[in-house]
Amino acid sequence: MITTPSRTPQTSTAPGTSLDPADLAERDLRHRRVRAAMAEEGLDALLAFAPGWRRENVRYFTDARLTGAASFVLFPADSAAAEVSAFSTRRSDLPALAAPGWVGRTALLDAPQPAALTDPLRDLRPRRVGVAHLELLPGLLADALRRALPGAEFVSATALMDRVRLVKSDWELARMRRTAAVCAAGWQAFVDVLEPGLPEYRIVAEVEAEIKRLGAEDNFMLIASGGDEVRGMTAPTPRSLEAGDMVRTELTPQMAGYWLQICRSAVVGPPSDAQRRSFDLFNESVEAGMAATRPGVTAHDVAKAQNDVFRRHGYGEYCTSTYTRVRGHGHGLHLDETPIIEGNETVLPENAVFIIHPNTYTPIAGYHVLGDPVRVTKDGPEVLISTERKLFHSAEGAQGRTGRPGKEAAA
Repeated sequence: MITTPSRTPQTSTAPGTSLDPADLAERDLRHRRVRAAMAEEGLDALLAFAPGWRRENVRYFTDARLTGAASFVLFPADSAAAEVSAFSTRRSDLPALAAPGWVGRTALLDAPQPAALTDPLRDLRPRRVGVAHLELLPGLLADALRRALPGAEFVSATALMDRVRLVKSDWELARMRRTAAVCAAGWQAFVDVLEPGLPEYRIVAEVEAEIKRLGAEDNFMLIASGGDEVRGMTAPTPRSLEAGDMVRTELTPQMAGYWLQICRSAVVGPPSDAQRRSFDLFNESVEAGMAATRPGVTAHDVAKAQNDVFRRHGYGEYCTSTYTRVRGHGHGLHLDETPIIEGNETVLPENAVFIIHPNTYTPIAGYHVLGDPVRVTKDGPEVLISTERKLFHSAEGAQGRTGRPGKEAAA
């Protein structure tokens, strides 16, 4: 739902903010990339729309953390025609939009009467307007845009922005490496508390406490515990851990806008032979995905390399949509970007970042989770996290309490 702000208009022009040279270079690089993509598609203006759950494109233009139900950036194809403007339905977002100095003007957006947005768009007299996340734009706002520019063509620019954001700059990679360090710390907090009797929600609480202490803005996390009956992951439940359980998680913190994920599984007590065999299968699949990763391959190629390992071992049916979704996905300002799945012919260029994870169910030991985020380089994948890829296990669960609760046992 889009809330309606006070009818009192509020606009502001950003003062002459002195940007850090690295930030200025990053902003200008983004503007060049977007304008080049707009020229290819014949766009005169681009509107980046951000509902509350998909803010990656507005953040790409503003470097601002927002909380409003809806926000926009108006980006002209001609830098001389108008300044870059940002809008939000929440008044408290306006200082956040102005503070980084990446936009020239901010304004409060009244969704039922969005003249603050439509008037400057009309002034550009565009013939073709791209809207990133046009597919998510509420009818109220879509109708207002078309009334303001009855002769203009409005087209989706969602794929355009996905392509622009796919290649990460050095500036972005530096932020993602900080997120990677938080991933590692979050996983260590996860392993450190594992013991029989601990409910799943307590594990997640410990992880959340640690990553928020380190500065995480947000975290997307799924978990599942149990034996070979486990078919997938959910939000944490009150289920208490038992000796021999395998505890699986996707841990995905966000730092300074950028998401990164680690996928791991750990056993409460010593792993069984089946759990070790399951790990070996999934690790072989991850390694195959890594071996396939280089500039110019497609998401299909990386997914197929992983799936072929399962097929070769007689578990090909567990790579289908009956049991699983993707074999990884892109990372960046959104946590679940380009899907790594057979049939997706998106080319993965140098400096694309995605996670390789063949997570799925098999009858060996139930649902298994394993994966690392990587950067595509000319020499192959660079793994961005420091956490060892192994089947972790705790000292708890073998013969009662055998030491400090939850500390990982020697392999």
